[in-house]
Amino acid sequence: MNKKKNGGVNPALQSRFIALDGPDGCGKTTQTKMLVEWLTKQGVDVVSFREPGATAIGEKIRQILLNPEHIAMTTAAEVMLYMAARVQLWNEKITPALKAGKCVITDRWLSSTCAYQGHAGGFGIEKVTKIAADCLEKPWPDLTIILDVDSQTAKSRLKSNLDRMEQKGEEYHSKVREGFLKLAKQQKNFVITNAADDIETVHKKVTDTIEKFGAR
Repeated sequence: MNKKKNGGVNPALQSRFIALDGPDGCGKTTQTKMLVEWLTKQGVDVVSFREPGATAIGEKIRQILLNPEHIAMTTAAEVMLYMAARVQLWNEKITPALKAGKCVITDRWLSSTCAYQGHAGGFGIEKVTKIAADCLEKPWPDLTIILDVDSQTAKSRLKSNLDRMEQKGEEYHSKVREGFLKLAKQQKNFVITNAADDIETVHKKVTDTIEKFGAR
């Protein structure tokens, strides 16, 4: 990674957008937090957002999407709600942060909707990406790190009170993982990281990826 300068901001990561994504139980929320702490220590001006959420509207949409009571929700409705929350986050928080020269890290992004609703839900990855292209100025991050983990390991990491998406069953979540791996082969700037290892080992893999990205 290039040397930091001008007030401690690393120029290689200014106005760059990075997403951490993967199946439920892959450890992305923990890794996102650790990455932000690491980048801050490197002198990078960084902000992070969870997705869906991080805005008043997005958090309300998140509650609707993840509420186990909403079992009647269709896959198409899921796509539209996730995209609505994403568009709000992009316009309200991400765009201003990028314009201010900050490095933006998100816990999930478009890759999640492609893997969950597009592939596992049968909506179609191509249809998801078309909607995103129509709604977002920049659908894809500069870098997406997919934290890949097998179904059994992922299941063992989940909390007991599962949300609506986590309750969808083993077959669905197996297809979700398949969707992430398929997407990574189709899209540029995707890196697959084995997330079955311990937290510190995975963190080192993530930071190594960021350093290579920053050195381009």
